[in-house]
Amino acid sequence: MSDLDLRDLAAFLAVARTRNFRRAAVETHVSVSSLSQRLRDMEERLGVRLLHRTTRSVALTEAGELLQRKIAPAMGDVHAALQQVRDFGDVPSGRLRINGPAPAIDIVVAPMVTPFLQQYPQVELEIVAETSLIDIVAKGFDAGIRYGEDLAQDMIAVSLGPPQRFVMVASSQYIAQHGRPVAPQQLLQHCCIRTRFDNGSIPEWEFEKDGQVVRIPPRGPLLASYSRLGLEAARDGLGFYAVFEGYVRDDLATGTLVSVLEDWLPPFPGPFLYYPSRRQPPPALAAFVSFVAEWRKRERRAAAPENPSGSERQGDR
Repeated sequence: MSDLDLRDLAAFLAVARTRNFRRAAVETHVSVSSLSQRLRDMEERLGVRLLHRTTRSVALTEAGELLQRKIAPAMGDVHAALQQVRDFGDVPSGRLRINGPAPAIDIVVAPMVTPFLQQYPQVELEIVAETSLIDIVAKGFDAGIRYGEDLAQDMIAVSLGPPQRFVMVASSQYIAQHGRPVAPQQLLQHCCIRTRFDNGSIPEWEFEKDGQVVRIPPRGPLLASYSRLGLEAARDGLGFYAVFEGYVRDDLATGTLVSVLEDWLPPFPGPFLYYPSRRQPPPALAAFVSFVAEWRKRERRAAAPENPSGSERQGDR
């Protein structure tokens, strides 16, 4: 054990996180053969197998899963401490890894990326779109993006944007041919474009009005696991599609798509940036949190009505 060092542990975590020696080698800036040999030497010194290797896949053994779970948070602390020392008295730098669902990234985060990196050119930003809920610490992320109902209690959460909403859309041609539903139940008589999540589930469509909640199991010939496919099918007149409003603002403005049942689809809180509360955030993450706060202030000022008195609205405080 005495001859294990941080490079061994970092190499193991890279392989455990990526489940791929080639990607882990790129991440740790070594050759695949060197990385593989380092892991074999580590297993010999520990006297236990950490990885199941085949020609096509890499998986953790039970011992490997235990080691990853135990050392990932500690390695995160070490990395954060070293990064803070490097950046002491200097501008934020280094890699910042963020994980979140594609709609939140596409609609809310994407407009921030270039201005943030222009302000902090020494930061290397990596954003991974993923629907599944993960342990961001174990997976090597500095922060994650989620909606309020999915946030753990031990996380610090920062609002990323204003309320969002789903819209139910179809092409004007489809509605002209098949009619416009005025109640959610009428969608059962229409062709619908369904969504399959990464975990295999196909969500029902949920509607709410005056305290009444209606859930509809959509029916139709197409399952779309990503929004662009569903949107193209809706534009082509296949049927109705439930999608974040931010994806279709231009389509609605031009009339390419038509929104229905709007009084049944209330807004909900926008996404949150979250990160562990047990430690001081690394400088790159702290810079991003500060950037988000200023971005949100500008958004609220732009959205606020004219205020002759010049006083700030209560909701902006």
